[in-house]
Amino acid sequence: MHIQTDCHLHTSFSGDSTAPMEEMILKGIDSGLTTMCFTEHMDMDYVYYNPKEEGIFELNTDSYLYDFIKYKEKYASRIKLLFGVELGVQPHLGRELSRYARSYDFDFIIASSHLCNRKDPYYPYFYEGRTDEEAYREYFLSILDNLKAFDNFDVYGHLDYVVRYGKTKDEEYCYDKYKDILDKILESIIEKEKGIELNTGAAGYGLRDLNPCTDILKRYRELGGEIVTIGSDAHKPADIARAFDRAAQALASCGFRYYTVFEKRAPEFCRIS
Repeated sequence: MHIQTDCHLHTSFSGDSTAPMEEMILKGIDSGLTTMCFTEHMDMDYVYYNPKEEGIFELNTDSYLYDFIKYKEKYASRIKLLFGVELGVQPHLGRELSRYARSYDFDFIIASSHLCNRKDPYYPYFYEGRTDEEAYREYFLSILDNLKAFDNFDVYGHLDYVVRYGKTKDEEYCYDKYKDILDKILESIIEKEKGIELNTGAAGYGLRDLNPCTDILKRYRELGGEIVTIGSDAHKPADIARAFDRAAQALASCGFRYYTVFEKRAPEFCRIS
């Protein structure tokens, strides 16, 4: 089974990547991709754990768009390039994020939870003094708050992102433990006619499963969800299309026959071949 589109990619326009856009494109072509969607980070009002990093997640969208257009034209005969963004959502930013989303002609917008109640789950302090279950539960509840505040997006990214960084990661984690919250998240996403992302970046964190886990994918399908994009979350060329074979197998095992690609904010359904 093959997937030929990577819908979650970062370059040096994202604060946590140094990869030149052109190098990412050439690696995507070499990997047999037919489509790549760049989704640079835009995290407004991010709380920086290290003051020296202040502002690194505030995207210079005009500079990003300039280079994107240049390379889109240069490589038009070899690969389709799409213009996307990954928005870090916080409840108090709903209006500001909506204004920003309307300010550019994005092909695709991922909504992600990178902060939970003004704390970043990437750092160990988020888990100190409590169990992973308590930390994970707080994170999932914060997604519900984000969904109430903002809906100008296409998919919600890596729904269980938090398990990448917990003390026990996903060793004791499962959908059933959090289904009271996760079902509300999935129902809200479906009600808004949005989708979810299957993020294969989890393969680089020693997890048993991808993000979200297979049981969440299965439950999303049971509830009537159909829109699933696939992204490697690559921040360097070597990670482009990472674990896409696992993604295809996971989708197929949950009853999905298609994955989704957004262009001009409209979904196209591509058969899992």
